[in-house]
Amino acid sequence: MSKEIINKEEGSVALFGDDLQQGFENMTQEDMALPYVRILGQLSAQVNEGDGKYIDGAKPGMIFNNVTNEIFDGKKGIKVIPCYYKKDYPEKSDKGGDMIATTVAVHLPNSPIIQTGKREGPKIRLPNGNYLEETAYYYVLMETKAGGMTPALITMKSSQLSVSKNWNSMMKTIQIPDGKGGYAIPPMHGVVYNLSSAIQKNDKGSWYGWSITQDRIMGQEDKSLYLQSKEFNSSVAKGDVQTKADVEEKSKDSTPY
Repeated sequence: MSKEIINKEEGSVALFGDDLQQGFENMTQEDMALPYVRILGQLSAQVNEGDGKYIDGAKPGMIFNNVTNEIFDGKKGIKVIPCYYKKDYPEKSDKGGDMIATTVAVHLPNSPIIQTGKREGPKIRLPNGNYLEETAYYYVLMETKAGGMTPALITMKSSQLSVSKNWNSMMKTIQIPDGKGGYAIPPMHGVVYNLSSAIQKNDKGSWYGWSITQDRIMGQEDKSLYLQSKEFNSSVAKGDVQTKADVEEKSKDSTPY
């Protein structure tokens, strides 16, 4: 960080003094849009110069925040703290031919409806013609261009479910000394990861998917960050963080296989 930026930040804090964070007293997580973070693909609107959603400099493989419109280098990746995980089965209708799959219901993993469907690749086709899409949701804190961390949502489905399972296994196998001669698993929101993009392929084609590595386990020097991640975990667990059942997207933007 340059001296100019540091001096500007110090000057702002000195100017605002005790007024920091004032004006937001009545604003809760329910009043804000939770950013959705995804990897841009070859057909994403943000990389198409002829599209109204085009972002200057955006390229396939870059990581995109749909609220701030920030884009990040996919090869370098972003720092992320997973704070809460869940899995659902959104029921979607792909009737109408407009390439937009509309969510009509959301089913929990133990729903008997799942057993009535027939597997069609990554989809589970139901007797009523709709389909289920197994989806993993990660409520995270992600880095921003300014250097802080902000709440966001990352979803994984289709071919990315294998990435999700590997990440879950990685989280569950991390151990730290418990101070009693043994070892313990740290809280999910106590570990920082790096999420980057990489080309993945199978016999049907190729696409950009997530690549995840552990960055570090938080220590005493991360107390403020840990308290922030713990608070977000608590907010999501209590249902204070509201999002749409899933992020509706054009099928051309989603992972194709």
